[in-house]
Amino acid sequence: MARTRSTKATGPVAEKKGAKSEGTAATSSTATYTLPEQTKTAPRVFILPKKATSEARIVTLQNPRYSKPTRYLVCPEAGFFEFTKITAPKASPRSWLLQQTKNENDGTKLDTQVTRSADLYIASPIDPLFLILPALVAKDSASADNNKKRMFLSSDDYFDSLSEMPDSNAHNHLSEILSWAKTRQLLELRMASVCDTVDAGDEHMFRLNESKLLAEILSKAKRMAEHGLPKSMEDKFVTKALEAPILSVRSTAAPAASPGTEDASSGTSTPSLESADSQSTISSVETTATAVSDASTAATEVSTDEVTNAMTAPAEVISLQKLRISFDFICSSYLAPSLTKLLKAQLPSSKTADFKPLEEYMTKLAELKQKAAAARITTDYSRKRTRDEEDDEKAEKKRKKDEEEKVKKANVSRGVEKLKKVNTTGMKKLSEFFKKKT
Repeated sequence: MARTRSTKATGPVAEKKGAKSEGTAATSSTATYTLPEQTKTAPRVFILPKKATSEARIVTLQNPRYSKPTRYLVCPEAGFFEFTKITAPKASPRSWLLQQTKNENDGTKLDTQVTRSADLYIASPIDPLFLILPALVAKDSASADNNKKRMFLSSDDYFDSLSEMPDSNAHNHLSEILSWAKTRQLLELRMASVCDTVDAGDEHMFRLNESKLLAEILSKAKRMAEHGLPKSMEDKFVTKALEAPILSVRSTAAPAASPGTEDASSGTSTPSLESADSQSTISSVETTATAVSDASTAATEVSTDEVTNAMTAPAEVISLQKLRISFDFICSSYLAPSLTKLLKAQLPSSKTADFKPLEEYMTKLAELKQKAAAARITTDYSRKRTRDEEDDEKAEKKRKKDEEEKVKKANVSRGVEKLKKVNTTGMKKLSEFFKKKT
């Protein structure tokens, strides 16, 4: 059959194909989606408490630790909350896909968006007492050297001093939240827990009491220690801090089974060596079972290392260490450095907690560590000296060996040296010519 060649369609068929291709190109061009421009104020993802009402607001207040403007969530019903930022690792960049939502308050719609960063802000409760402490502690009386006595002041005097932000460009929203009756009542209630109060007519006057403040901070630290510290914090600041130097390490192994014991799991008994007659009557199967039993017994022997520390911390010392770490964490997170120094100076005389057992243990531990360090230096020096002596012996043996080789080479003639380099493969030895003919 002759080959046929396909030809281009002409006439009406070609016109139909051309119209179809033009329609497809037009559809593809209209289906192209152009991305909108990047917004300057990207949305953020917050996780707020369920008990927060619609009256809750995100406000700017003074940070009690660093005296900088910081964002907080304040609700008349739920109280005060601080934001904790959780950031994705830079090694694995991620983003948020936000669905289109509608604001129930003003009816505005938020389009579907994709955020560049996957930051997450979680609102966690904070005691409003920490936010008032910068006003309760005057700057001129925060040090222990100042004998000037504080005066009783009204709550409005303290609130006015808090309203003055160190950063003039930032706006403080304290006056706005004080218009809420429940919020103002909560702040005054927390002030009364750490202050001495007097009544001047219809107005309550407050003055900070360092003993009450220390007792309040210690009670928070106790609750924190009782609920358990994070594992990383406990390992670093409690377990390793109280660990004593290692006194000795002894390796022990499990005892091997005797030849006459019975293996309960396999049901076979290992024959004991009683006499020559009994040995001769043992079959080959029993001998194989005995060999397997001995091999399994040797394989199951486990060696363990018994580590003996110079001293072990009792339970009371461990609990006191957890309490101190919790106290330090609260002070370093929510209290000003000057106030932290003042409270730590009064900590030994506190009636709430007695840290004497912990201090005695830490003193003994420091002495043991010094002795262990001195012993380690002596041991390292003796090991180094032994190692140097071994190296000297090896060098002396090598030197003698090289000298002997040089002497041997000097006694050999030039002809013998040349004969050593001759290729003797396939040649008969001289002794072959002196053998008897067979």
